[in-house]
Parts: sequence; C-alpha cells; structure tokens
Amino acid sequence: MIELRNIEKFYESGVGKTYVLRRINLDIKEGDFLTIMGPSGAGKSTILGILGMLDSNWVGEFYFLGEPVHRLKPKDRVELNKRYIGFVFQQYHLLDSLTVYENLDIPLSYRNVKRGERESIVGDVLDRFQMVGKKDLYPNQLSGGQQQLVAIARAVIANPRLILADEPTGNLHSTQGRETMELFKKLNSEGTTIVQVTHSETNAAYGNRIVNLFDGWLKDDVLVAQSL
Repeated sequence: MIELRNIEKFYESGVGKTYVLRRINLDIKEGDFLTIMGPSGAGKSTILGILGMLDSNWVGEFYFLGEPVHRLKPKDRVELNKRYIGFVFQQYHLLDSLTVYENLDIPLSYRNVKRGERESIVGDVLDRFQMVGKKDLYPNQLSGGQQQLVAIARAVIANPRLILADEPTGNLHSTQGRETMELFKKLNSEGTTIVQVTHSETNAAYGNRIVNLFDGWLKDDVLVAQSL
C-alpha cells in the first residue's frame, strides 16, 4: 500500500540544515496495524503528516497504492487523501463553525455519498459513539474528550482504506481509550490499514508492527506478539 524511499525533511537555517527525518525507508502493507514510537521530537508526527499528504515539504519517493505521490500535483494529493485516508489529529482539527453532525457529514460528502445515505450513516455513527444528544452542538461547546471522540468518528465514518492516528486516546479517559483501540482493532481485522503514533505500550500492543524513531532516524521495525 505504502512505500517510502529515502524520505528526508529538513529546515534551512543560517548554519545549515536541521534534519527532522533522515533516510526513512518503510513499507506498509494493506491490512497492517503499524505503531510509530519514539521520544518527543523524534519525527513521529512529521512522518504521519507526510503519510497523510498534509505535508509536501520533503524529499524522497513516496508511493501510495502505486501512485507516485512525490510527483503528483497538490490537488491530486488532496484527492487521494479525501478518497482513501481518515486522520485523527492530536489537536482534533474539527471545523469550529460546523456542528458535530456537520463535521461528521463532510467526509461522506467528499466521497459523493447521497444525502439520504449520509443521514443514515451519520445517525449510526452518532449512536455508536453515544453522541446523539450532542449532534447539534459546536466543538467549542464540547469537552476535550468529546472533541476527540468526534475526531475519531469523523476519521472512520467513510470506511477509509487507511486510518492515521496521532495519539488517538491522549484526551480520553481509560474506558473511552480502550473502546477506541478495540474499534481500531475491529476495523483492522476487517481490512483497514492503520498507522498510529503513540507513547502508550498498551495501545501499541493492539497492532502487529512497531517502528521506533530516534532523532529522525528509523531505528527498528519489529513484529508484535498478539495477546489481546
């Protein structure tokens, strides 16, 4: 599904280049549940932003479903993102001017789902995440944990081929966090590819691979023994 070849990202300064990522080579197969770990500043969120096609300021080769992302025009990258990727941001990135219902409706509208079908899907997801009573509220009327739940619901609602999650349970209490990881595990068992960034060993154990980053370098890539 994904091939990264010699991906590097750096910032120019008066004293030269400051590297954020160095010579990243990584293959992610369809159906993988990959965890990216490492200390703060290692480049974890940066690589997630590249995978999500939200960051174009890097060098190297990136293939997604056979498409050479490094050669695509910005609008074509946006189309790939909308069609195939769901993203759970650490800072939610909900649209403040839209209600919970409207925030959930947007990914479906990107995929040209008919209005009647969208209403049914949004209703089901609101019920699954126990947010029916909050569907007409705006993000600033929700707690941090509630906003995170909406962000997760928005990421999964259109059944994307790939889910990217940046510390997805960081703002949730333990029960919500466990339910979220169980949902990801279920989606993965049904074929959805998942890449998460986390500091949590517990969350990492839900996946089948862990890669560790350190100072922008990919240090190791290990298989996870499934015990959950």
